[in-house]
Amino acid sequence: MKNIIGIFFILVFSFSCGTKENTKNQAAKKPNILFLAIDDLRPELGCYGSDIAITPNLDAIAKDGLRFNRAYCQQPICSPSRASLMTGARPETIGVFENFAYFRDENPDIITLPQHLRANGYETVHCGKIYHKPAFADLEKSWSRAPAHDKVAYPKPKLPGGYALPENVALFKKNRNEMLAKYGDVSKFGLGKGPAYESADVPDQTYEDGYNVELAIATLKDMVNKDRETPFFLGMGFKLPHLNWVAPKKYWDKYDRDKIPMATQTNAPENGAAMGLHASFELRARQGIPKSGPIEGELAKTLKHGYLASVTYVDALVGKMIAALEENGVRENTIIMIWSDHGWHLGDMGIWGKATNYEIATRVPMMIWTPNMPDKNRGKATNALVELIDMYPTLCELAGIELPAHLEGQSFQPLIADPNRTWKKAAFTQYPNPALREWAANPLSPAMRETYFGPLIQEVEGRIIEQQQEKWDRDLFENNLMGYAMRTDRYRLIVWKDRTQPEKTPIEIELFDHQTDPTETVNIAPKERELVAKLMMQFNKGWEGNLAE
Repeated sequence: MKNIIGIFFILVFSFSCGTKENTKNQAAKKPNILFLAIDDLRPELGCYGSDIAITPNLDAIAKDGLRFNRAYCQQPICSPSRASLMTGARPETIGVFENFAYFRDENPDIITLPQHLRANGYETVHCGKIYHKPAFADLEKSWSRAPAHDKVAYPKPKLPGGYALPENVALFKKNRNEMLAKYGDVSKFGLGKGPAYESADVPDQTYEDGYNVELAIATLKDMVNKDRETPFFLGMGFKLPHLNWVAPKKYWDKYDRDKIPMATQTNAPENGAAMGLHASFELRARQGIPKSGPIEGELAKTLKHGYLASVTYVDALVGKMIAALEENGVRENTIIMIWSDHGWHLGDMGIWGKATNYEIATRVPMMIWTPNMPDKNRGKATNALVELIDMYPTLCELAGIELPAHLEGQSFQPLIADPNRTWKKAAFTQYPNPALREWAANPLSPAMRETYFGPLIQEVEGRIIEQQQEKWDRDLFENNLMGYAMRTDRYRLIVWKDRTQPEKTPIEIELFDHQTDPTETVNIAPKERELVAKLMMQFNKGWEGNLAE
């Protein structure tokens, strides 16, 4: 009898060990995921046809992966865009429309992408900017471990205002103190800034992005050394080319300033909605930027130079990250997903910044490299309409993981197999009245009207009142007006509505024909009523009615 009991326990133990081993083997077969987020990056890359941008590392990934020519964000500002793509739900669903809103406050139980991967056997960790800010990082639910700070060879940067040069630190502190003394607490919401750019002769790791890449590499090495069998999701978020454009001097020196092309369309769209463009508030809050009037000439050239230098700096850091995959022996089993949260106007339509419903602010660079994509498709591009919200279901499918029921994107895995196949009929973006919102997309505060921006706000408001006349209502235009953009294969339709009463007639409609007007210079809606009516029928079907079949 004792022998029988002994044999039973041996069998049970063997089965238990075998089950654990099988689970581990299954996990090992899943691909790792390197999730690279680049803030405020428009498709100003060599692989997207830029004649000036120096981006060899990103170009190399595109050359060996799949590039999406028409990828769109769900809202062109940091927190709402990131909250949407990380939860897999659209801004209207999660109720996040501004940078001060945290998705967990309204959606405590929603399952994020890293949270879902974590629940399915992944080690999940992030460095830098994946969610909008540290307070919104969802540390408890999304991430299974902390970065390996103790393994980094360099000290964490402690740069006041993010500046390395003493003179810029002094300007930042002086402006901050002056604004605080003059305007009080309202100055904490974006006033009192230092310069918009900096070119310092310093090593890459001096600035935050450079340090965070070193941290991400140390964390990667730590994970692989401790447990090579468990798949990882490593998010690395670059803050550049978000303002301020602080990049080591060597990246500025790569550009011939005289050859940097400037925006050719510097006027607002003809017949466009007066509320469609902001007054470049985010940039104007910086030292040395005019508080009203055009931003042009040598200053504009320097600003674009700073943006390009920042892009090239990030590109070099991306190269370091990819090299680290190689060095740690995990490159061939790691999906590389690269994206930006929204685009950016660099003087286009006469403004500087994100935060509009036009193509320049809503279209983003996005590319993917997967271990098993068909060789014949490597280096190809697809013109299919895709959205940032599609990344969540795509990565789950590529990892062989069941999709959560709440997702509102569509996996583009079929495009990896066939980049030319028929796909979505439309992509959707939204943004609340850019002209009468602060640069975090929150409604204008009364205190902000009392700052040096007061006259500029009054000027912008005057243009809206002149255009809208009897439609003008302060509460509606400041708090509830939402622009909803639908991008089809040929057209961009922007529908301005009271989001609290979506059934009501739109306040304004804009329509642009990308076949004849790719830079959106003329709103043709007033002349194309039948076309508008047809497109409105498509618009009213929503995202669900425009998915690929």
